[in-house]
Amino acid sequence: MMPRVSAPEDRRAYTALLAIAGGLLLVLPFVTTFDDFLTVGAIRLGIAGPAQAVGPFEARMVVAVLSALGVHAGVNGSELIVWNLSGQPQALFISWNCVGWQSLILLGISLVAGLRGRYSVAARIQVVLIGVLGTLCVNLLRMSAVALLAATAGRVPALLFHDYGGTLIVIAWLFCFWALAYRWILSAGARADEPAIDPAALEAA
Repeated sequence: MMPRVSAPEDRRAYTALLAIAGGLLLVLPFVTTFDDFLTVGAIRLGIAGPAQAVGPFEARMVVAVLSALGVHAGVNGSELIVWNLSGQPQALFISWNCVGWQSLILLGISLVAGLRGRYSVAARIQVVLIGVLGTLCVNLLRMSAVALLAATAGRVPALLFHDYGGTLIVIAWLFCFWALAYRWILSAGARADEPAIDPAALEAA
């Protein structure tokens, strides 16, 4: 019989995510100051250089997504250019602070909390890989949505979504990710450390 993940283990990642979500919702009205705080910390840790190197690659990926949706877009290094409904170009620069490293930090925190149960190494590796790849895809869709809003609704709605909507999308993704991970991976990969109970012995008792 497939081992079942215990309820306390199920709740660890959700507890961490609820704490993160609550904190982020509290600071959303002050998101600029909060981002500045994260930016200073990232610069001190030396993240800015490597993260900026990802900008051109992500810009090309966003252009590919927009082209598949029929949106006229181009790329010049880390600069993304989209044409609005009037045919006017709008330039969007993907800086190192916009590539999505913050969401990977949130994923890492949830992984530390959520993988503390009795899980096999294979199950842990699957969860980490799916979490990282899924978060990268969500970041790509988030940036594509910002560019799409800039092309269809204007720069201000795109900036508002960039500052507020993107954070909510990442949190929603993490909740969905852990629900699927516990249901399909970790429940099947839990270690059967405790001895199995014989149903016949229970009936005899």
